[in-house]
Amino acid sequence: MSSIQEEKLLSSPYQDFDRAEWKGLNGHFNHSLNSDDIDQLHAVNEPLNTEEIEEIYFPLAHLIDIHIRNYEAIRNSSNSFFQRNQKKLPFIIGIAGSVAVGKSTTARVLQKVLSFLPNKPKVSLVTTDGFLYPNRILSERGILNRKGFPESYDTKKLLNFLTAVKSGISTHIVPVYSHLEYDILPDDTLLIENPDILIVEGINVLQVNSQKGQSNKVFVSDFFDFSIYVDAKEDDIIEWYISRFESLRATAFQDPNSYFHKYANLTLEESKQMAFQIWTEINKPNLHNNILPTKYRADLILQKGSNHFVENVKVRKI
Repeated sequence: MSSIQEEKLLSSPYQDFDRAEWKGLNGHFNHSLNSDDIDQLHAVNEPLNTEEIEEIYFPLAHLIDIHIRNYEAIRNSSNSFFQRNQKKLPFIIGIAGSVAVGKSTTARVLQKVLSFLPNKPKVSLVTTDGFLYPNRILSERGILNRKGFPESYDTKKLLNFLTAVKSGISTHIVPVYSHLEYDILPDDTLLIENPDILIVEGINVLQVNSQKGQSNKVFVSDFFDFSIYVDAKEDDIIEWYISRFESLRATAFQDPNSYFHKYANLTLEESKQMAFQIWTEINKPNLHNNILPTKYRADLILQKGSNHFVENVKVRKI
């Protein structure tokens, strides 16, 4: 193999850190979380412990703090250059990744640890589930079974929200999605008011593929100041998805008000078969066609092992 070929194999726009090296980078945080905090942060069938937070998320928060301080320094220098006093705008973080990979937990943990930063910033969290079209519209368009695909989102509404945030508007009303009812709640909203940091979490946040019939020139990720992709081997994600489905079947699906109550009486084997079928018909094509191709658009990639804990971190070179 020639030296040029070797260089191509070794070249990457990312720096790689294994867990041991990454955890040694934290020199900023000295906080502790109790068991109640951890219980509120992790999702169904998704382990989370103090070590994961301290060894992965504390260094991550430290790194993001560096980006925030540089972001503020650029704004101050720009104000001086333009001789204007542009007010501080929220620092926006995007978090993407597959269904069942643990994006929501990553977002909640990051929201918590970023609030520990020295200046105690106000950290708000928005999920793109709230920007899904209501089931009524999805049904009318014949795409209810494609919920989570790009065409199932009201991208214009999401872009309008992010535009308003980056325009300096301080108060925002965001729609709320119910996983129990599997639909947007028409009478419920989330108030986002004057955040210092805004986390936007969803499978679609790094996608740039336009919806059919549209020619988008602005994308959700254009508004991000930092982006994260939560990654894992597909076989592990499938196992986590099936395990989560079974746990929900035995708990949340038992609620008569649950959209998925129809699965409540499945046997264990039937539950596994149904979860695998849903994954194969819906989540797998969405992952391969729309989500996975966005991985290398992220500034940072968290790579999980089969135990759901992060084993490796990739950080885009600057």
